[in-house]
Amino acid sequence: MDRNTFTGLFLILIILVGSTFLMQPSDEDIKREKAKQSQDSIAKVKKAETPLMVQDSTKTVVVPALDSTLIKAGPFGSAQSGSIEPIVLENELLRVKISPKGGRIASVELKKFKTYRQLPLIMFEGQGNKFGLIFGAAGKNISTNDLYFQPLGTSFSVAKIGSGSLTMRLNYSEGKYIDYIYSLTGDSYNVGLTIATKGMQDVVTPTQKHLTLNWETILKQKEKDLVSEQRYSSTYFKQGDENVDYLSLTESETKSITEGKIKWFSFKQHFFSNVLIAKNSFDKGELIVNTSPDSNTVKSFAANMQIPFERQEVTSYPMNFYFGPNQLNILEKQGFEIEKQIDLGYWPLKYINRWIVLPVFSFLERFGWGYGLIILVLTVLLKMVLLPLTYKSYLSMAKMRILKPEMDEIKGKVGDDNPTLLQQEYLKLYKKAGVNPLGGCLPMLLQLPIIMAFFFFFPNLFELRQKSFLWMDDLSTFDAFFQMGFNIPFLGSHISLMCILMTISTLIYTYFNNQVSGATGQMKYIGYITPIIFFGVLNSYPSGLNYYYFLANMMTFAQQYIIRMFVNDDKIHAQIQENKKKPQSEKKKSGFQQRMEDYMRQQQQNKTQPASSSKKKLK
Repeated sequence: MDRNTFTGLFLILIILVGSTFLMQPSDEDIKREKAKQSQDSIAKVKKAETPLMVQDSTKTVVVPALDSTLIKAGPFGSAQSGSIEPIVLENELLRVKISPKGGRIASVELKKFKTYRQLPLIMFEGQGNKFGLIFGAAGKNISTNDLYFQPLGTSFSVAKIGSGSLTMRLNYSEGKYIDYIYSLTGDSYNVGLTIATKGMQDVVTPTQKHLTLNWETILKQKEKDLVSEQRYSSTYFKQGDENVDYLSLTESETKSITEGKIKWFSFKQHFFSNVLIAKNSFDKGELIVNTSPDSNTVKSFAANMQIPFERQEVTSYPMNFYFGPNQLNILEKQGFEIEKQIDLGYWPLKYINRWIVLPVFSFLERFGWGYGLIILVLTVLLKMVLLPLTYKSYLSMAKMRILKPEMDEIKGKVGDDNPTLLQQEYLKLYKKAGVNPLGGCLPMLLQLPIIMAFFFFFPNLFELRQKSFLWMDDLSTFDAFFQMGFNIPFLGSHISLMCILMTISTLIYTYFNNQVSGATGQMKYIGYITPIIFFGVLNSYPSGLNYYYFLANMMTFAQQYIIRMFVNDDKIHAQIQENKKKPQSEKKKSGFQQRMEDYMRQQQQNKTQPASSSKKKLK
């Protein structure tokens, strides 16, 4: 470096140092600048606290303005973290916890009910449950379930005739947000939900015409018998004007609904349901139900519903949750045929249960009796109504028993080689004696739909849940009187005492019935095998159902004993002999007898025609 270059650099250094020293602010200037920054901060805070007035369905909500300094990188940057302290909404029937994360319902407790183990009945809770909107924004897939909402209110409890609401807000930027507005009334299992958006038309991906509403939940065991609870649990839905439909009750299933708007869908357990009703319907959707190997889990459910997104400054999607019991009269009040979730049987059994059995049962409830007594009275009334059919059946079987010796005599003459001729001879005897061979079967067949209707009625009757009688602590499930400690196929690990009593009474009934009808051979033994089979089936069914079948058998014994006092076999025999003496023209032929005669005649002709044809060929 030469002398001139060194001198130039040295002068530049002196100028820089001197200017830095000379331009340094005084103490007064520093104080003045600090005061100015402090005033700017106060003004910014005041601006953030300036309220916006937003109208929801129930009242005006004061919303704090967004502080833009809190916005982090990316869409919904300010909502990447937040409080996890839930807000509790409570009324006479429900305790609902709203989580700031996702702004969703985190858990629902039904305050008037307990699980079988007498724990609080929680419809759902835990990390396995999700609820939120899914959409695209700023080139990313957004799930509101993972973002933190701002509660615009605090926990509250409403009285029986009161109401309240809470808004959970997901901020995107100033003037752009998504609101979940929850409402609750005093004496109701309903939780209102309105999803409202403001200024989101430029945020959501331009090509997106729908927002996806995703709801996932895992339902835990609430009843004594997990297998039975799984048997009656699935996803139900109402599509347009179609009948209420449902997914598989026994297997995992996924169903896509692309045509016809969806009014509501539910995640149904045996005795309780989680239902979401869309006031304007969902355009389409996908429903999923999965069975679970978890010993404490009934099933897991998921729904992805499509909500139309109209690109407007403000949009609103009103909906309504139902969290409550599967009790027919309560579900009917919800409208939209939600009560059809309760399986009352196929046609015509559901009509018998809905319009005959249930009204009588509800009428008896008004007297305040225990449910064991109600079932007893219900059975007595039913048997009184069916008494004429029982009498006619007994009388017909008695006639057939009296004709048995003459039928055996005919069989000895004709033999077993020609069954068609044997049946013809039997029909002649029936015609002479004035006996209808189906007279004992038809009354029993007419009673069968009512007997089968109860097979669906009792397992689905919410009113029997946790109601005790005698040793049965819960009439809605089996009474495990004997615990074996190991599983037997088709039987389980227990034996129900009421099921044993029902089976024994059925065997005794079969014995006396065979005495009346004179059944022999295979028919006689089939009658004894059937109750044993039903024992294996009904051992895990509600004790209330077995109690009804037991009572029905005992009352049938009593009816037959009374009928026998008024029915004399000698008089029946004399009447049969008198009928035989009447001219054929005076005897009224039943439709069955006429059809049987025509059939036998046709069979006989079919046998003789080949023989005639063979003779003509030989000639």
